[in-house]
Amino acid sequence: MSDTRYTKEHEWIRMDGDIATIGITEYAQSQLGDIVFVEIPDNGKSVSKGREAAVVESVKAASEVYAPVSGTVTEGNAVLADAPDTVNSDPDGDGWFFKMTLSDPSELDELMDQAAYDSYLKEIDG
Repeated sequence: MSDTRYTKEHEWIRMDGDIATIGITEYAQSQLGDIVFVEIPDNGKSVSKGREAAVVESVKAASEVYAPVSGTVTEGNAVLADAPDTVNSDPDGDGWFFKMTLSDPSELDELMDQAAYDSYLKEIDG
């Protein structure tokens, strides 16, 4: 998955043409535990890099999901309304949160690739 980029807040972003798909990482879902609710942004909502874009609630806590880049939401994952645990079972696939178009594609260059994210996880887990 070399086309996937990561944030230090454990969101991932994957580009498919001009559309980016955003979700949370395996590490994030494992830290949250059983996910019971996901609030996704509405279509057409503008999001800014590093600002809250979605909310995920687990049996442990509620957490914000931040936009890894700036842009406009084009689609939320409707599956998560009825099956929020999809994030636990497939965080890198069917458990995606939303899709968006980017207003500044150069922001992708500021995110980590897989190797850098793996190193980051080793740092924070000691």
